[in-house]
Amino acid sequence: MAESLHIPETADRATRYRLLQQQLPSLMDPQAGSVANLANAMALLHQALGFHWIGVYLVREVDGKQELVLGPFQGPVACTRIGFGKGVCGTAWQQQQTIVVPDVEEFPGHIACSSLSRSEIVIPLQVNQVVVGVLDIDSVRPNDFSDIDRDALIIIGKILEEQL
Repeated sequence: MAESLHIPETADRATRYRLLQQQLPSLMDPQAGSVANLANAMALLHQALGFHWIGVYLVREVDGKQELVLGPFQGPVACTRIGFGKGVCGTAWQQQQTIVVPDVEEFPGHIACSSLSRSEIVIPLQVNQVVVGVLDIDSVRPNDFSDIDRDALIIIGKILEEQL
């Protein structure tokens, strides 16, 4: 199954997203479970898009309160827990909407898991209209995310929601 997935290195970003949207569902194995499927999805996204960090944080109960807890990811080590309304991820969770940050240094309360990250996009993942996690992507380039990224990643988020 996985060996048939292919994103040409010469493809522009819009083409990469279109191919990802077509290929990602075929990578999902209902019998493998959500962790395996999300791990493969993050590997495919990282390979195809080449961003600094790509991963999911999942809403979990920790010490009697809900937090975002690190799930499958690709890239350097990351923060393991993020509070509701904290940083870009926690704010996307709180607001239940996609957030695009052109310059993370300008985002109030940004959590710097990596000093190399310069821009970020976070897509809330919902099941039954409840945020159960977020897809988080960081770039080393400022202002690296456009409407193309936002629109395409929202569709990819819908594919990932089926795993949750």
